[in-house]
Amino acid sequence: QVQLVESGGGLVQAGDSLRLSCAGRAFSTLTVGWFRQTPGKEREFVGSISWFGGTTDYSDSVKGRFTVSRDNARVTAYLQMNILKPEDTAVYYCAASAKALPATIEREYDYWGQGTQVTVSS
Repeated sequence: QVQLVESGGGLVQAGDSLRLSCAGRAFSTLTVGWFRQTPGKEREFVGSISWFGGTTDYSDSVKGRFTVSRDNARVTAYLQMNILKPEDTAVYYCAASAKALPATIEREYDYWGQGTQVTVSS
């Protein structure tokens, strides 16, 4: 069974960097995606990476600042976030999907972590 656990969230200042990790079990052959959610809003796609790590996809709001990567030997995926902005404040979730990229929609993902809070102060 696929299990995902996020870590690395916290409180940072605008312009800082933060790296989130998604430790999993049995997701080495699955697409991994990152989403974020703020109160009262739907989950928003952030980025995704193919199972072999060769293809990535990003939302326009984070393109050029965020990088998704994975280490299948460690069964861990990462979201490197640079030049953070207050509008990046959200709960961040990693998810896994059997669907190949593109996979930008919440319902395309079958497995979800519990989320980690990222707060960016101005």
